[in-house]
Amino acid sequence: MEKKDLKSVEVVVGLDIGTTKICAIVGCMNEFGKIEILGMGKTESIGVTRGMVSNIEKTVQSIKIAVQEAADKSGADIKVVNVGIAGQHIRSLQHRGMKTRNSLEEEISHKDIDSIIEDMFKIAMLPGEEIIHVIPQEYIVDSEVGIKDPVGMAGSRLEANCHIITGQVAAAKNIHKCVEKAGLKVEDLILEPLASSEAVLTEEEKEAGIVLVDIGGGTTDIAIFQDGIIRHTAVIPFGGNIITEDIKEGCSIIKNQAELLKVKFGSALANENMENEIVSIPGLRGREPKEISLKNLAHIIQARMEEIIENIHYEIKCSGYEKKLIGGIVITGGGAQLKHLSQLMSYMTGMDTRIGYPNEHLSKGFVDEVKSPLYATAVGLVIKGVQKIRKENSRQKTVAQPSERVNEDGNWLTKLIKKGGIWLNEGEEN
Repeated sequence: MEKKDLKSVEVVVGLDIGTTKICAIVGCMNEFGKIEILGMGKTESIGVTRGMVSNIEKTVQSIKIAVQEAADKSGADIKVVNVGIAGQHIRSLQHRGMKTRNSLEEEISHKDIDSIIEDMFKIAMLPGEEIIHVIPQEYIVDSEVGIKDPVGMAGSRLEANCHIITGQVAAAKNIHKCVEKAGLKVEDLILEPLASSEAVLTEEEKEAGIVLVDIGGGTTDIAIFQDGIIRHTAVIPFGGNIITEDIKEGCSIIKNQAELLKVKFGSALANENMENEIVSIPGLRGREPKEISLKNLAHIIQARMEEIIENIHYEIKCSGYEKKLIGGIVITGGGAQLKHLSQLMSYMTGMDTRIGYPNEHLSKGFVDEVKSPLYATAVGLVIKGVQKIRKENSRQKTVAQPSERVNEDGNWLTKLIKKGGIWLNEGEEN
């Protein structure tokens, strides 16, 4: 792929600090509104356990390697990154904020909405917890409910029902520390299932109602959307690594062999394997090779996978939206590559299931490797970064544009400036 002139485009970097891999993806938006991947770097993650940093130095080294590789491939000078956060410390809750406005004449502006969201960040949390995201779900203007975008409306009382996502202060600080020690700056800390959902879900699916299940190495992240709004988030402290551990114990082999067995021959349904399918594993030094039945391997995987799916189904029921999710379930993340997983998920939950690939918003000609569900979070972090830039740019344009209005008698033009939602003559600006 020919290299872009990076001076003319706004480049965004997504950094996924996962339990099994650390991945950096460099991207930008092309003229058609699609995300173009410019480069990618990845390395094994050594200092992360169940989505949380457990060794700062090792994580810093891994970040440096991944970011350097992405910089070399893209030709970008990487200084700022969007980072994902996960882990079993993540919680979500619902809260309503309110703002009483001084004037009925003034239109509700973006500033009013921003001030409600800023106030939400001041809510008292449990010791050691902080708010990561405040996501408005719907607005209420003077008791009129169900408003999705109140900007431009008149009203004295503005309320917002918000979905608040919290996490441990220490976990967030450790991520910041690792990124800064690697010589980078954190632009945004984004919940990983929110990022993944941007990469693999369509707007129609979010509208219809859908469950995103991101199966990573250390955790399984869940995000439930309905009517285009996020309704529920949860993190289950099990992922692909626990399946590898089960194979290691059940087959009495070393971890690397267990991982290879899972990736190459693993299946979530034991019935799909024949009794006589056998794999020979080299023995340790001077020992005989070990023969393992693929049916037994699938039984080990299925038992653990059923436990994870039961937890997922429990979270779906807890959300209260179980009967409203027309889109069913979308599985992504590294764990989504397990054979027959979508069939098992459909069978256990009774919901339609598909595998989510992060190519929904990508332009043609991107790195083929990025198409894998493994990179859904990293691609989603890039998309989130691009969305933020677009939002800021569109707001600046709205504020910056003066407007011209024709006087009611139509005989002459008066230049008017929109200030604080009230139309004033130029001379009255102050």
